[in-house]
Amino acid sequence: MTNFEPSSEEVETLREQLDREAEETGYHLNPDLDFTKDPVRGLLVNGKRYGYHSCPCRLASGDRDEDLDIICPCDYRDPDLNEYGACYCALYVSEEILAGKRVLESVPERRPSPEEREKAARALSVPSSESISSLSYPVWRCKVCGYLCARDEPPEVCPICKVKMERFERFI
Repeated sequence: MTNFEPSSEEVETLREQLDREAEETGYHLNPDLDFTKDPVRGLLVNGKRYGYHSCPCRLASGDRDEDLDIICPCDYRDPDLNEYGACYCALYVSEEILAGKRVLESVPERRPSPEEREKAARALSVPSSESISSLSYPVWRCKVCGYLCARDEPPEVCPICKVKMERFERFI
């Protein structure tokens, strides 16, 4: 059996990296350092287990493509921050929570079930070739922050929220 337990140094290094990246892009990590170390530890465990940092408070399948929506930062972070002031696992918090103007509350799960995700994927209609033939480039949308860009391929890293290329979907 493999030991996935990260060292305290690994936890602190990733926490500092996530905090720096969050602040650079207008986000905030939960200021409760004792609490924050738990989800960061979970990200490291999932990184060792699956090869990617899936959300520590959700059950990952081990299939990267199936879990893209829950790779941290997950697709649900921004709607959760906007509505509840924190993401599902409370790793990220809003400015209001950070400033003490809002109390941290429970965030309900908004990730659709596997059946609902499959049904939604089938329901997506692909525009006809006539309707997009006048566009010079396809339009790509970041599934985390909504950033749009028109180019042959999505960017390697989203310039807004810093997620990787695989978190983009063809929009048009």
